[in-house]
Amino acid sequence: MSRIVSALGAVVAAGMLITAAPTAAHAANGVLLINGEIFIDPSGCYPSDRWPLEVRNHTDQVALIFDTPDCTGSSPELVFPDQSTISEFGSSVYIH
Repeated sequence: MSRIVSALGAVVAAGMLITAAPTAAHAANGVLLINGEIFIDPSGCYPSDRWPLEVRNHTDQVALIFDTPDCTGSSPELVFPDQSTISEFGSSVYIH
């Protein structure tokens, strides 16, 4: 009986992992341009060492510009879908 319960528990746990995986892999749909570099369906943090930082957001998500190279700290600017900006102090861009 305990083998059946253990097997059933493993099947349930595997099913939960399978249904959770697609949400973890979500990326913005579209194109994000950072200083002329193209990122298709971007997701995550994109550091840049060029100033000023030019961001063109042609995705369906809001891009956040941070003043640190690792997308931490304060978020001085938001770039909404189909908008662009030039940031004097931006060092990285995060998009989900």
